[in-house]
Amino acid sequence: MEFIVFMNFAISVIFTLCYFYQFVYVFVGLVKKSKTFNESKKHKYAIVVSARNESNVIGNLIASIKRQEYPSELIDVFVVADNCTDDTAEVARKAGATVYERFNTELVGKGYALDWMFNLIQTEHGEKNYDAYIVFDADNVVAPTFVAEMNKVFDNGYRVITSYRNSKNYGENWITAGYSLWFLREAKFLNNARMSLGTSSAISGTGFLVSAEIIKKNGGWIHHLLTEDIEFTTDSIIQGEKIGYCEKAVLYDEQPTTFYQSYLQRLRWSRGFYQVFRKYGKKLIVNVFKGCFSCYDMLMTLMPAMLLTLLSVVVNIVAIPVAIITQLDGWLMLLETLGRTILSFYLIFFFLGAITTVTEWKQIHCPKFKKIAYIFTFPLFMLTYVPISIIALFKNVKWEPIKHSVSKSIAEICEDEDVQA
Repeated sequence: MEFIVFMNFAISVIFTLCYFYQFVYVFVGLVKKSKTFNESKKHKYAIVVSARNESNVIGNLIASIKRQEYPSELIDVFVVADNCTDDTAEVARKAGATVYERFNTELVGKGYALDWMFNLIQTEHGEKNYDAYIVFDADNVVAPTFVAEMNKVFDNGYRVITSYRNSKNYGENWITAGYSLWFLREAKFLNNARMSLGTSSAISGTGFLVSAEIIKKNGGWIHHLLTEDIEFTTDSIIQGEKIGYCEKAVLYDEQPTTFYQSYLQRLRWSRGFYQVFRKYGKKLIVNVFKGCFSCYDMLMTLMPAMLLTLLSVVVNIVAIPVAIITQLDGWLMLLETLGRTILSFYLIFFFLGAITTVTEWKQIHCPKFKKIAYIFTFPLFMLTYVPISIIALFKNVKWEPIKHSVSKSIAEICEDEDVQA
């Protein structure tokens, strides 16, 4: 019993010490104004989209790119139709993109598709001398000022930049809302705070810019783990790159609607985080001791708080039946401790969901009552990460595409706020 009590106390202390800085981020996000930038030059961009059977949605993305408030001669759109069995390539060509079709069933995943496309652009369009690449997923749509705002930050010396990730289908159910709140919280209270404090942000899957210099130096896209975005972020930070954040560059992303889809995606993410930690953990730790706070921040990202919660839950779940079987006193206290652990987890994420909802209220496009209701389900969504994280420790996970079907323009997304369900 004394050991269990000590373990619970130790886990609580470690959790507080490791993640207190993120509560400082929340304070910074609330009180510190976002950085503003001016440009002296308009740069030339190649927009790269990796698409696999995305004919339902890719047209809206390309249309939103074509409507950018930025000189059209400085933007070219390239689509890699990766192992497609539908008419994604045809739809993208009709929408105005330059399309290349890739068929490779051995090197599967977004990272391989990006690498193939970057090298192809360099080989066949190298004379255009693009300053940077902007990467989107096919299900995205972007605000008209996206490229213009990213250009301002890029022109001020940031060679990797991430954007504000919003949702196309926030109000569909508790799963889509859970994803959406997490990404909004990441934008407002992680990347925005990091940018304000002058430390490095982190890219998140889609809607990011990377300098052509970096792609050329690396010889393409060299990151092929299950979470290529986190691998690229981690490697960049270790190399001394400071990743920027552009709050005014807004994209809308489709979230999975069923728990099974969500399970598959988050299982890949969880396994990918473990892969990145295994590959880069030692270098991160070495750089932490050299005084690199961004490396510490990324180390804590790769070792998520839920694993500490998981350890506490497992310790108590194992101890309770042992105490009952052996007739040890105090099993009720163990049950109470387990309950407190779960309640603490719930309250932390309820607070994060609530404060994100309040600050980003105008950016959340769904009826008001859903905005409030999904604050209460957000901790439950996050709690489902615990069993997923356990499974990811042991299961051999492969990259699998997530089907997208939400075909909406930005105007249609914004209309969802006025629809009363």
